[in-house]
Amino acid sequence: MPGPILLYLVRHGLAADRGPDYPDDSLRPLTPEGLQRSREVGEGLRAIGAEIQEILTSPATRTHQTAEAIARAWSPAPRIVDLPALGIEGSVTGVLDELSRFGKRRGLALVGHAPDIGQLAARLIGARLPLEFKKGAVCCIEVASLPASRGTLRWFLPPRLLRQLARK
Repeated sequence: MPGPILLYLVRHGLAADRGPDYPDDSLRPLTPEGLQRSREVGEGLRAIGAEIQEILTSPATRTHQTAEAIARAWSPAPRIVDLPALGIEGSVTGVLDELSRFGKRRGLALVGHAPDIGQLAARLIGARLPLEFKKGAVCCIEVASLPASRGTLRWFLPPRLLRQLARK
């Protein structure tokens, strides 16, 4: 019998400001600082023993860049898969429906946007209110199987702590 599945929910890193340079919000990239911090978050996740076999990401530029930066912490790097349900126009129900395709993985990272990633975390752990994710924050939720019904929050770490762990 397979063991539990660990879902690592990640909010994308620091991105360029909204405005005339990016009339299409989905094209806003990470800033250089956001890219560096996302790499350090990935290193911090590896340092604490996160088991990530695949990274599911919103198709938006900033989330895809966050996923790529995190993946660099592992060798070989986990495969990155665009999951439109994690996108700006996505939904928690859509993400939960799509997760059934990935049920044979032990560890999946999901990179998304606020407030959706916090709503997904809340739905998975049975909380009434969304969890508040800072940019680059990560939580780990353990579920028995996918599609997930109810899981257990194992930890929720701010990006600063993950970056500090990467430097040790």
